[in-house]
Amino acid sequence: MKYTVTVGERAVEVEVLGDRVRIGDRVLQAHLVHVPHTPIYRVSLDGRLQTFALQRGPQGWTAQADAALYQVDVVDERTKRLREMTGQGARKAHTGAVKAPMPGLVLRVEVEPGQTVAAGRGLVVLEAMKMENEIRAPAGGTIRAVLVKPGQAVEKGAALVEVGPTD
Repeated sequence: MKYTVTVGERAVEVEVLGDRVRIGDRVLQAHLVHVPHTPIYRVSLDGRLQTFALQRGPQGWTAQADAALYQVDVVDERTKRLREMTGQGARKAHTGAVKAPMPGLVLRVEVEPGQTVAAGRGLVVLEAMKMENEIRAPAGGTIRAVLVKPGQAVEKGAALVEVGPTD
C-alpha cells in the first residue's frame, strides 16, 4: 500500500511492502509496535529504534518524538486521488490558534507578534510531566498574537499563539 506522509510542509511517498518499507528510493527493514492502551508506538527501521506518541486531534494527527511535536497527515492512494478529483488537494495552511496538546507550564515563548515563521519553527516550550515539550508551528505564517507568558499554567486545548497568513 502506498501513502503520502506530510510532516509540516514536507511530503514523502511511503510504500509498505510487508516487513519492508520504501521511503523515496530507499527500502528499509521495518517493524512497528503499538504499546496497548497508550498513544505510544515503537518503529524499527533497519534496526534503528524510534519511540513516538501519535494522537488524533481537531487539526489532524500530532506526533511527539524527542520532546518535539509535529503535525502529520497520512493519505492513502485512493484518498489522494479523491482529493485531487474534488479539488481538495493538500492540507490548507494552518491559520488560527495553535493550542496546547496537553496541560502544562509555559517555560519559554520563542516568538513575538509580527514575526514570520516557517513550518516546524518552535513557538512555545511547555513543561508537562517533568519534560520540556516544544510546540511547533504546524505551517508557515505570521504571528498575530502571543496569548501566554512564561510561568503561566495552561490546560489542554488552551490557545498559545495566534498565527495568520504571511502578509
